[in-house]
Amino acid sequence: MVEFRRYTIKEHEREHFAEYFDSFFPEAFEQLGCLALGTFADRGNPSMFLWIRGFHSMDDRALINAQFYYGPLWKEHKATMNKMIEDSDNVLLLQALAPDTSMEVLPAVAPVAEEKGAQGIVVAQIFAVKADNVDAFAGQAEPVFAGYRAAGAHQAGILVTADVKNNFPQLPVRPDGPFLLWIGVVKNDRAWNEQLQPVVQRGAESPSATGLVRAAPELLVLEPTRRSRLRWLAESR
Repeated sequence: MVEFRRYTIKEHEREHFAEYFDSFFPEAFEQLGCLALGTFADRGNPSMFLWIRGFHSMDDRALINAQFYYGPLWKEHKATMNKMIEDSDNVLLLQALAPDTSMEVLPAVAPVAEEKGAQGIVVAQIFAVKADNVDAFAGQAEPVFAGYRAAGAHQAGILVTADVKNNFPQLPVRPDGPFLLWIGVVKNDRAWNEQLQPVVQRGAESPSATGLVRAAPELLVLEPTRRSRLRWLAESR
């Protein structure tokens, strides 16, 4: 199970928030049995911090969230973090579309081998799909996603909203699905601007023409924070 969490951060506080997050929380989640799979700044919105975390199951999600949010680390730091957050309710609860499209889990950033921290550009495209049409839409969208891969994107996952009850209601999730999310990584700005972006712009028109979506797709262009697991790793491509 994957939480795709978008936080609206108070003006001029995003860099501070990201630094604080990277310093205190990745290992805390890992020790409890879940992973901060990626942490990002949204290029299109200077107030948006996005992070992705993964759980083995819904039962684990409830247990681990309870352990963290009622535990000593969050108790110590929640006032500092919460005063920087305007909104934290823009959350999608997701699962893999198919076994071979699950969210990629990369190793933690190695501070010696990766002196500059996480590199690359992460791209997420979110499709608001009409009810009961996720599988049909996914089939029609696959040639588009194949085009993204051919343009140099490393596909990191194709996810869909999970049709399950929120078993940790203290943390709201969006009820306005279904959504299908494609997420990928490119090496740098040049790869995004010259290779993938033109293909994504053209590709967005095809899914919209299927009659299976409720709105135009949403595109997020994301810069990994220094310790983001999801990033460009040349040796794994």
